[in-house]
Amino acid sequence: MNSEPTGRREIRNGAGYVVYTREFRAPVADVWAAVTEPERLVRWIGTWSGDPRSGHVDFKMTAEGEDVAVQIYRIDVCEPPRQLCVRSQIPGDDWVWRLELDLAELDGVTTLTFAQVMDDPDVAENVGPGWDYYLDRLAAAESGLDVATVVWDDYYPAQADHYRALFSGSTRAT
Repeated sequence: MNSEPTGRREIRNGAGYVVYTREFRAPVADVWAAVTEPERLVRWIGTWSGDPRSGHVDFKMTAEGEDVAVQIYRIDVCEPPRQLCVRSQIPGDDWVWRLELDLAELDGVTTLTFAQVMDDPDVAENVGPGWDYYLDRLAAAESGLDVATVVWDDYYPAQADHYRALFSGSTRAT
């Protein structure tokens, strides 16, 4: 896998975001399933439980070892198979991540645009490489490759300076 940083900074509605794009030679419904169905998610990042109709699910990272806390994901927008916007929180913590996934298909190729509200260089230098890593694991899983070929040490700390620079000097979003 390519371990060059792919995230870029965008301003959306006055907030800073880190944005990533990946393309898949697959129908949009198939890519949607890969990012929303627990049995597909577990191949590259984690799994969820609960009833999404309630407006939230519990998410557990499975690619980071056993001692990872369950996160609550509040579903703000779910428009299958095109858009998913969620906020995540670990119970007892006061931080919240806002994540947006947009999918578009053209001529049998689906483009996934993944974005996270981001404004802190200290967070960006750690989280930025993480999303490149996980999105490359998604690409590997959907291509039939072994996700173990995507190695964390190829992403961090090698990409940290790229992501820190994207957000250094930025005005914090509120």
